Amino acid sequence: MPYSVKLLLSVMLIFSGCSSISEPSLKKEHEKSFENEDMYIMSGLYLEELQDYNSSSKMFEALYYETGKKEYLYRSLKNDLILQKFEQVVQRVDLEKNIVDNYELLKIKTVALIKLNSLIEAKELAIKLSEMSKKVDDYLLVTDIYIKLKEYQNAVAYLENIYITNADEKIIDRIATIMYIELDRKKDAIAQLEAHSRIHGCTEFICNKLIGFYSNENDIDALLSTYLRLYKLDKKIEIAKKIIQIYGYKKDYKGMSEFLQESKIDQELLLQLYIQEKNYTKATLIAKELYEESGNVAFLAQSAIFEYESSEDKNNKEMLSSVISKLKEVVKSSNDSMNLNYLGYLLIDHDIDIKKGMEYINEALKIEPDSAYYLDSLAWGYYKLKNCKEALRIIKKVQKLDGGDNEEVLKHIEMIEKCYKNSKGIK
Repeated sequence: MPYSVKLLLSVMLIFSGCSSISEPSLKKEHEKSFENEDMYIMSGLYLEELQDYNSSSKMFEALYYETGKKEYLYRSLKNDLILQKFEQVVQRVDLEKNIVDNYELLKIKTVALIKLNSLIEAKELAIKLSEMSKKVDDYLLVTDIYIKLKEYQNAVAYLENIYITNADEKIIDRIATIMYIELDRKKDAIAQLEAHSRIHGCTEFICNKLIGFYSNENDIDALLSTYLRLYKLDKKIEIAKKIIQIYGYKKDYKGMSEFLQESKIDQELLLQLYIQEKNYTKATLIAKELYEESGNVAFLAQSAIFEYESSEDKNNKEMLSSVISKLKEVVKSSNDSMNLNYLGYLLIDHDIDIKKGMEYINEALKIEPDSAYYLDSLAWGYYKLKNCKEALRIIKKVQKLDGGDNEEVLKHIEMIEKCYKNSKGIK
């Protein structure tokens, strides 16, 4: 015999001497009616854990008739609801006296009536319950019944009347949902939520509801605006990513840049935007921050390059010293051809150390021997050394490569050719 059945039988045997009791004893709710009451309560709860709701219901029913405590009756009836004994629940509630003002019993009966599809009677009880309790969940229970009856206009009217004195977000959410889904009043539904958010604030719950509607309507501007409001409430990375994604979809890089600058959610992306905008002053600062945070010399290189590019005076000695110092540190630990070429070209173009600059460029050419830009830098080094013949030989090769029509390359070709002609005395 299962343990739960043995336990129930033992309890029923104890209570068998009380079978002649016609009325529940009038004990106060917190007082014990007999010595082992707590043990049997725990037994009833344990039966629930075992999902033996039938035995648990009978145990709590026996406890109710022994003690007169309504809490046991409620527990027993709720177990019967789980067992879907809805007709039995209604009958048991109706057998009780003075249930007119008993909220718990009326609530249990209302649920059972809904399950039995006795919706008219359930609606009357639900309205009475809501008037008794003034609880939001009870107001929503009334609208659940209206919806089952397909009385959508009545549901909205009922809730709008409640909302006048109780501006709970669950109520406005239900109003908007019925309008949007059942009545096809999509604009009105959104307007209701927006009005609520302006007066009471766009909570996470309301913002997410609006996001769902705007997403469904493909209203990108409103969707972005709502995500931005939501981000102020909850700075989750997922929300920030959605905002960045929408800015990208709209191709609003200025807006994206401003959001990234304020949120600091993705400094690498912000750096790329500054580079795209050719805002090298800000790019320098971001690259420097990223280097200090990560120790990645690629950011140090970018910081140096953008420091040079953003300088109004390209011959400023202090700036050049700073940039070259950083790039030398970079190339010690990173054999990146672009950085080698950039450093070498600076040393050549500013007549700082032409031969050393050409050494760096030759290192870059070992990595990318057919780079038009690196060969142009090397040719420029020979030009600076007055070796115009070698400079011309290299620059002629550059003309045939991709990038040979670059504005600066063309300028170099012109100057090198002129130099070569002058060195040969050609007019």
